[in-house]
Amino acid sequence: MLRALNVRDFVIVDSLSLDFASGFSVMTGETGAGKSIMIDALQLALGGRGESSMVREGAKRADITAEFSVDDQAKEWLVVNEIDSEDDGVLLRRTIDAESGRSRCFINGAPVTAMQMRSLGELLVDIHGQHAHQLLMKTGEQRLLLDRHAGLTPKVAELGIRYRKWKQLEEKITQATANTERMQEERERLEWQLKELEKVAPKEGEWEQVSQDYDRLSHAASLLEGIGSAVDELSESDNPMLSRLGSINQTLSGLASVDRELEPVIEMLENARIQLQEAVYSLRDYLAHTDLDPEQLNVVGERMEALHTLARRFKVDPDQLPEEFLKRREALSQFEQDHNLKALQEEARKAETAYQDLAEQVSKARCKAGEALGHAVTDIMQELHMTGGSFAVDIRKGEPASYGTDIVEFLVSGHAGAALRPLAKVASGGELARVSLALSVIASDATATPTLVFDEVDSGVGGGVAEVVGKLLRRLGNDHQVLCVTHLPQVASQAKQHFQVSKQAVANVAHPVSRITELTDDARVTEIARMLGGTELTETAMDHAREMLGQPTFRLV
Repeated sequence: MLRALNVRDFVIVDSLSLDFASGFSVMTGETGAGKSIMIDALQLALGGRGESSMVREGAKRADITAEFSVDDQAKEWLVVNEIDSEDDGVLLRRTIDAESGRSRCFINGAPVTAMQMRSLGELLVDIHGQHAHQLLMKTGEQRLLLDRHAGLTPKVAELGIRYRKWKQLEEKITQATANTERMQEERERLEWQLKELEKVAPKEGEWEQVSQDYDRLSHAASLLEGIGSAVDELSESDNPMLSRLGSINQTLSGLASVDRELEPVIEMLENARIQLQEAVYSLRDYLAHTDLDPEQLNVVGERMEALHTLARRFKVDPDQLPEEFLKRREALSQFEQDHNLKALQEEARKAETAYQDLAEQVSKARCKAGEALGHAVTDIMQELHMTGGSFAVDIRKGEPASYGTDIVEFLVSGHAGAALRPLAKVASGGELARVSLALSVIASDATATPTLVFDEVDSGVGGGVAEVVGKLLRRLGNDHQVLCVTHLPQVASQAKQHFQVSKQAVANVAHPVSRITELTDDARVTEIARMLGGTELTETAMDHAREMLGQPTFRLV
């Protein structure tokens, strides 16, 4: 549930800190005082769209922080997204820069994307806007509401995946059938390319090895001459280096008996002699085992030319030929797979069957949920003074689509004897508002989302109906935290917690700012009386307000 909301420099709010209780809470105030702005601030903290115009005039930055207690589902989200959590709470923070309009999002102090914030927000709060009844005029929104109510959203998402796979395969079949000649040319092109590559069969790392071999073989004479000369100088000439070094070492060894300080020098010279001897052995081994046959140079040169020519043909570097070979082989394999008509048709048939099977499951679940929803909304309509009226969900077969094969339409009759008609054609705005509210309450009652927000969804109703609306929301507050922005005293009087929104002038500030205060019992009486009677608070209005709040009335005689 929502524990606290802190807002700074947002629209007409300079500074605000609210603590929320469980159950049913309301927010009331004069028109234009900023009641819905608080909902906008909460939506922003939940990942809604932000822009620089939301920053209070004259301020540098808007800053909104919302603190929630979290259930197991939200905790799992935090673990999956590798965000640290403390105890059973989570802190969502959103800032917007006035100059650049840049928005930053944080969860428990860690920077996140707006998408991540929205994803978590959907697990924490469900907001029913004041224009919810207008969205319900669209049959697509009606289907979405039914699917959410029935818990079908994951299955419908999977249905969309299956539908797209099926249609993609059908598109491939269409292309394979319509472009047979072009497809054949493409196959022949790929086959020719692969054949040319197979003739040379380039191997991984071959170009580097061939290049090294060519350099070595092309310099065979200079290699043999240079290495032979080095061996001669070191060990086989009339006065070889190794012999001279040995003689020097022997002379110094005799002198070391006179001065022992020469011993380290003798040791270094002996090590040098040993290293030179090892070098001679290595050079002789190189001469004995290295093939510097000129004929081999021709073989390597021809291979090098073949690789180079093939690389020019495919417009790649020679060392990229093995990768190109693999790509062409995979491309041909994929082409044959994509354009094998019989195989494609079989795969498309299986994809269609998989789609239709799931679509049938979804359809049955929709029909069952639609029937239950119809009964539940019809019952609430009687409470909302639509006596004899009824609600039904019409589900009929349509063309396959990403959401299934069902056309979902809400039907309503406003009173006894009236025929069921599409919700979009209901003439009375009041009836539409009441049906919309009933749907919101029923759908919310079935949701696992802990916090529900209703932003003036009770507009268009009044009198006894308003009292029923308040009782419905209070009843919903038994299982959820419910926050409602309302202008109806009958709704406000049912709340457990009551906030009043007002505009106030502030010194040195050009424009009024919005203030929100949690009302005491006495202050609630005054606010309810204001909502009942306008600006003049009569004793009659005060008594009526106390009666609505269940407080004793006092009248001096």
